[in-house]
Amino acid sequence: MKETWDTRYAGGKYSSAEPHKLLIALNGKLKAGNALDLACGAGRHALFLAEMGWRVTAVDNSAVGIEIAKKRADEKGLTIDFRVADLETGEFKIEENAFDLVCDFYYLERDLFAAMKKGLKAGGIIISTIHIYGAGEDAGRFLLKEGELKAFFDDFEILHYHETSSTDADAGEHHRRTAEIIAQKKSV
Repeated sequence: MKETWDTRYAGGKYSSAEPHKLLIALNGKLKAGNALDLACGAGRHALFLAEMGWRVTAVDNSAVGIEIAKKRADEKGLTIDFRVADLETGEFKIEENAFDLVCDFYYLERDLFAAMKKGLKAGGIIISTIHIYGAGEDAGRFLLKEGELKAFFDDFEILHYHETSSTDADAGEHHRRTAEIIAQKKSV
């Protein structure tokens, strides 16, 4: 039987409370506003942002992941707009020009990139880390080719871009190389 995200979260997998190092590094460089955390899982990024004063909408397909995140938010006295929705089927629509920050950590649905870009206000930031493959590595539905993440945001100002040469050391239990980006939507 295939392991589901609900099963993974219920078993304690991918439930780190430690936010990604990129998000930690970005903290303090941005004025808190409206943030969207896509595929938020157990809420590590949403919780971190809410603690920093952001108004956060956090979306995930896993009801178990959202329940873990809600419990963590309640324990900290944080208010976060949690939503259970399947991002692959369009159950959650990203509102245009609504967010100052969009987070997409380790979730790939290529069709969402255009909506993420439209969802940002002028001057807004996208922060993302996605698993990648290169020459001699197996491709997969949830993997980008080397350089592909950067290409999705070629109309944005790239503030940071890096591709790892080995397994990502993030606390989220990842076993592949990644591309990471911080990109800013240009003001019109």
